[in-house]
Amino acid sequence: MIYHVNRLTFRPEVDERQRTDALDRLRRQGSDIDAVKSWVVGPDIGGDYEWGAVFAIEDLEGYWEYLIHPVHFDSEKAGLPLIDRFVSFDITDDGEPEIGAHIAQLHKRSYEENPELAQLVADVPSFAAGAVPKDAPQP
Repeated sequence: MIYHVNRLTFRPEVDERQRTDALDRLRRQGSDIDAVKSWVVGPDIGGDYEWGAVFAIEDLEGYWEYLIHPVHFDSEKAGLPLIDRFVSFDITDDGEPEIGAHIAQLHKRSYEENPELAQLVADVPSFAAGAVPKDAPQP
């Protein structure tokens, strides 16, 4: 199982309606993407971020399905412009020694296939993705 974790803080000027809409879109990623087996979206308690989301995905095939799903892109297109700080990372119990490299490659491929997404990510003031190798250019 791969647990894809997102932590985020909204820009100060984001109003309650925008925040609610963005969080609802994150929740739809969990409810509408078949590859997501379980999920939670809620306040990031005790952390340096306001909100968090965790999506449990069974394998790399499901991870790719999640990344390219229209609901995922819709959430990013609407939500990323509202974000001041964002970090994502993955936790897995998969014994494959190269799973981190495989996940990084999926992210890289998604940015290459969707330049609009790569630009949205680049426009977030503070963005870090643990799946992107440190020596690879960040989108």
